[in-house]
Amino acid sequence: MKRVVVGLSGGVDSSVAAYLLQQQGYEVIGLFMKNWHDDSVTISNECPWLEDSNDALLVAEKLGIPFQTVDLSEEYKEKIVDYMFNEYEKGRTPNPDVLCNREIKFDVFMKIALSLGADYVATGHYCQKSEIEVNGETVYQLKAGVDTNKDQSYFLCQLSQEQLAKSLFPIGELTKPEVREIAAQMDLITAEKKDSQGLCFIGKVRLPEFLQQKLQPKDGVIIQIDKNDPVYSFEKEAELALEDSLMSDARKIPYTPDMGKVVGKHQGAHYFTIGQRKGLNVGGTTDPLFIIATNVETNTIYTGLTSQHPGLFKKALFVEKAEVHWIREDLALANGETMDVMARIRYRQPLQKATLHQFEKGMYVAFDEPQSAITEGQFAAWYLGEELVGSGVIS
Repeated sequence: MKRVVVGLSGGVDSSVAAYLLQQQGYEVIGLFMKNWHDDSVTISNECPWLEDSNDALLVAEKLGIPFQTVDLSEEYKEKIVDYMFNEYEKGRTPNPDVLCNREIKFDVFMKIALSLGADYVATGHYCQKSEIEVNGETVYQLKAGVDTNKDQSYFLCQLSQEQLAKSLFPIGELTKPEVREIAAQMDLITAEKKDSQGLCFIGKVRLPEFLQQKLQPKDGVIIQIDKNDPVYSFEKEAELALEDSLMSDARKIPYTPDMGKVVGKHQGAHYFTIGQRKGLNVGGTTDPLFIIATNVETNTIYTGLTSQHPGLFKKALFVEKAEVHWIREDLALANGETMDVMARIRYRQPLQKATLHQFEKGMYVAFDEPQSAITEGQFAAWYLGEELVGSGVIS
C-alpha cells in the first residue's frame, strides 16, 4: 500500500485531495505546514494559521487519518521572506507563491514527508501530472488543470523532474464546483470556506504593510510621462542582428525626471510595481494613472495615463542563463535554437503566442503581441499545448 503525505492547508482543495486519495486506496497522512508565527505583522487579531490548522485537524479526524503540524517558519523566513525583501529592495517584484512551491512545499516539506516513509506528496493544486517515455526514460509532464478558470500549473512552473516524480495532484481533473460538492457530500468543515487570498503563507497580512515593517519609507516624486514622448517613437536600426533586435525589444526605457511632470509624492519606490494603479493617491487626472516604471536608486515612480499607455507595453523579455528552468529537460534549447510556445507572464493571464530564442547569455521570449506590465522578478512560464514545459525569472 502506497503512503501519501497530503499538505492539509485547512482549505477545501487539500481536504478533498486527501479524501480522494483515501478512496483510491492510498494510506494517507495529513501534515499542516506552519510557515509563519510572527504575530507582529498580522493585521487584525485574527490568528489565521491557528484557525486553518484547526480546520485541517477536523478534516483529518473526519477522514480518520493521522495528522500533525510541522513548523517550517525558520526555513520559510530564510528562503522566502528574506529573499522577497532583497528583491523588493532591488526594485523587483518577486512571486512568493512560485517560490513557496519550489523551496518549501516540494522541497523542505517533501523531505519531511519522505522521511515519514511516504511514496508521494500530494497537494490541492489544480493541475495534472502524466508520464511519457523518452529514450527509454520515464519523463513527467506537468499539465494545466481541467478547470481552466482555476488552473494553477503556473505556480508549479519551477518544479523539477525529481519533484514531479514524487507529486500527486488528486483534484486536477475536477472543477472547483465539483470539489466543493464532494466536500459538502462528505460534510467536511471546509466545504463552504472561502478561497484564501494574500500571500501563500502569512494568511491575512497585506503586502505593503508587511514590507513597511522592514523597508523604511522615504519620500519621492511621482512623474507622469506623456504617451507621445519621443522616447516611444524610438526607431530600431533596420540591419540589427536578431539578438540585438530582441535586446532592443526587451530593454528598459531609461526614464529621467525631466521627461515628465511631477503629479504627486510617494513613500518609497520599492513599495510599487509596474502596472499598478491603486495606491498612488494622485487625483485630478482625466483617466487613471498606471505605473510604467520605478527607479529605486533615485526613488522615483513613473506613470502614464490609461492602461493603453505605450510605456506599459513590450514585445519581448529576457531571462538570464542561470534562471532558465526546464521541467522537460529533454526539450531544453541549445544556443541558437528557437521554439514556438504559448506563454504567460503572470497567473491567470490568458496564454499568449510567443517564440523562445536561446542565446549564450540567456533566453529571450518574444511575443506576437506586445504585453502589458512585464515585471522584473516575476516568472514567465511557457507551454506546449496544455503542458507547462519551462519557466524563468524575468530579468
